[in-house]
Amino acid sequence: MHPDAWHLTHDLDDFLTRADDFLCSRPALHTVQLTVTDALRRQGLRAFGEEAPLFGTLSDETGGVRATLLHTPPFPVNATLLAAAEADALAARLVDVGRPVSGISAEHDTAAAFAAAWQRRTATAGEIHQRQRLYRLAELTAPERLPEGRPRVAGPADRDLLMCWYGEFMAAAGLRAGPDAGEWTDVRLAHDGLTLWEIPDGTPVAMAGVTPATAGQVRVQTVYTPARLRGRGYASAVTAEVSRAALASGTGEILLFTDLANPTSNGLYQRIGYRGVADFAVWEFADLSPGHPSGAH
Repeated sequence: MHPDAWHLTHDLDDFLTRADDFLCSRPALHTVQLTVTDALRRQGLRAFGEEAPLFGTLSDETGGVRATLLHTPPFPVNATLLAAAEADALAARLVDVGRPVSGISAEHDTAAAFAAAWQRRTATAGEIHQRQRLYRLAELTAPERLPEGRPRVAGPADRDLLMCWYGEFMAAAGLRAGPDAGEWTDVRLAHDGLTLWEIPDGTPVAMAGVTPATAGQVRVQTVYTPARLRGRGYASAVTAEVSRAALASGTGEILLFTDLANPTSNGLYQRIGYRGVADFAVWEFADLSPGHPSGAH
């Protein structure tokens, strides 16, 4: 496949005109690109960093879109499902245009194919940074024993705590790319996107976030309990609550990613009704520079 089969653009509207139907056709598998492009429309093209985002589409023989690419530095490239030849053509195209790439985040086989092509074409080494599983809520099952307390939507008065917890979450998850803590918090407060579990005296003990709905799907994000408070059911309770609220709003697909190296979180989500959809991988490449750290949207 010729690298020019990939159409690249910095124009979000142009990309969505070409790709929106394709992305909406499989909202679970395309959740990252759906939610990130929605954020770019809401917050502007510098929502994820100072460098201009790059978008790409690969057309099939009828002229329809069969695959897409999203790159918002400092995050890794995100690609939809690709055959090996398509991944190789994408790597070649990015090399041809001189696009720096810190890594790839995609379905497991797609990520492996792109990583092999990138390493071959750039003579750089790479390694898997994280193995992930995408889950979809099948049927919500409330935790057998809820901890004492109640959920509530976070508000401006919680800002300092949320900023602190965001930093702790990023460190615990091994993520080095992400927005400023204040910016991250303010964006989520603006759409009531964070829920806290608080104990009877009103002290918050866990949080869970959810993306705005787009294409009939939302993604649960940033589920966090401080280390000293773990093992008491707070994460399970707050995740069940944001899942319930998303269902009540009429959202058809409630999704989340887990780190496969964390059996506790994988077990927790399965117990409340989440079922695996596909396995993903995040690769890092050896020429990683301080301005291009690894991370996940």
